[in-house]
This record gives sequence, C-alpha cells and structure tokens, in this order.
Amino acid sequence: MGLKQIKALLDHYACQYNRPEFIAEDPIQIPHRFSLLQDREIIGLLTAVIAWGQRKTIIQSAQKIIALMQGQPYRFVLNHHPEELRPLAQFVHRTFNGTDLLYFVHFLKWYYQRHESLETAFSNAISPDDLTVEKGLIHFHRLFFSLAEAPARTRKHIPTPERNSACKRLNMFLRWMVRRDEAGVDFGCWPSIRPAQLVCPLDLHVERVARKLGLLKRRQTDWKAALELTENLRLLDKNDPVRYDFALFGLGLTSKHNPCLEYFSLAIS
Repeated sequence: MGLKQIKALLDHYACQYNRPEFIAEDPIQIPHRFSLLQDREIIGLLTAVIAWGQRKTIIQSAQKIIALMQGQPYRFVLNHHPEELRPLAQFVHRTFNGTDLLYFVHFLKWYYQRHESLETAFSNAISPDDLTVEKGLIHFHRLFFSLAEAPARTRKHIPTPERNSACKRLNMFLRWMVRRDEAGVDFGCWPSIRPAQLVCPLDLHVERVARKLGLLKRRQTDWKAALELTENLRLLDKNDPVRYDFALFGLGLTSKHNPCLEYFSLAIS
C-alpha cells in the first residue's frame, strides 16, 4: 500500500473517531467533565498517568480520584486539610497506589502555588523551532521529581525520553491539552505548544496497526519508535500528525487481523 492509499485510509478513520461520540467511551471523558482549566489539567494528568488496562476500568479509577478530591481537583490541591489526604492513601489502580497519588497532590500544590497553568511545566523547555515536545517531557520529569519528598517508586509513573521511554501516557495527555480542531474531542487549551510538535502516543493498538501499515519498523517500543511513527505521520499531515492517533487506535480496536486489507475498501468508498 502506497503513502497516498495509507493517507486515504487514515483520513477516513481519523474523521470517524475524532468526533464527540468518541468521548463517551474514552478516558478523555474525565477532563471533559470540567470547565476550569486547572481542573482539566489536574484530572487530565492523573487520568492519563493511570491509563493502562481496559478503558472502562481506567474511567472507574479516575472517577474515584475525582471523588477523593471532593469533585473539585484544583480547589482540593490548593486548599486541602491534612486529614483530607488520608483517604487518598487507600487508592489503588494496578501499580499506581496511594503513595503515588499523595505525591502527585503534593507536587501539584507546590506547582500551582507558583504557576497559573501546568502548561509552562512543559512549554518553558520547548522552543518554536523544536520539532517535537521531547525537551518539554524531559523538563517536566526533572521538575516533577525535584522535590525532596519524591518517592522512588513513583518514578515509574512519569517516564522521560532521557531513558528512551515511549512516554505513551504523557504524549496522550499532551494531545488532549494541545490539539485543537473543530471536532471538540481534544481541548486545545495550551497554545504555546504547536500540534505539529506532538508525538504520537504509542499504545498497543496504535503500534500494531502502524507496523502493519509500514509506518513503524523499529522493533523496540521506545522513544525512538514513537519518533519514527510521528515522522511518518508528518508525511500525511505536517501540521497535525497526531490526529492520526484516532485512526490507528480505532483500527486497532476494530481489527485484530490486517487493517490495510480489511478496511481499505471501506475507507475510500
């Protein structure tokens, strides 16, 4: 399949999945419940960080975090009393536990006491000439663990390109915050980072379909693989390559076999 045909396929599925109906069954529904920027940032980050496993379970766990934060993440982060933190210690989602959640709250309080938006935790390290958000991810990782109270166990939940991690969940969070279009799925509330600089979240569905379409050939699932895929997606849309995350993910959900053969005729019909 040539590049023109791949673009036709992915354009079709990007339109099919990048629409309001997508929100209801995806973890992005969690930050969509809030209108305040800081609420969206806080619960969006936490939802993205715990986003592995079944989407239904991720959403349920994110809802528990909202309840623990008394329905107001930003207010809770800035104004909680010490005794209000105790229930957070019991939280568990797979390997993310109460220790991790408590440190996230601690860091976020420290950060929001000094900054209006979490955007600058990433964007301050990214220049307009940078091709990707790599420097922003590295900066955020260093900043997040710069506090003396940072638990060693929490490091596995905030990856960094410096360790060649694919940074799947953080790239998804950045997609939520940065991408802006008419579909209304992503928020587009961080204007200082360009959509063209985003890196495609490399989850299992995306990786499988990307390999079958020849958009990803690196064997390891790491930062270099995420960059390879994104570079190839730029050939299809240089200004918004990560919009194809919707298509690759959607194809991965609906086909366990060969999407380029099974769905190409539908995409161009």
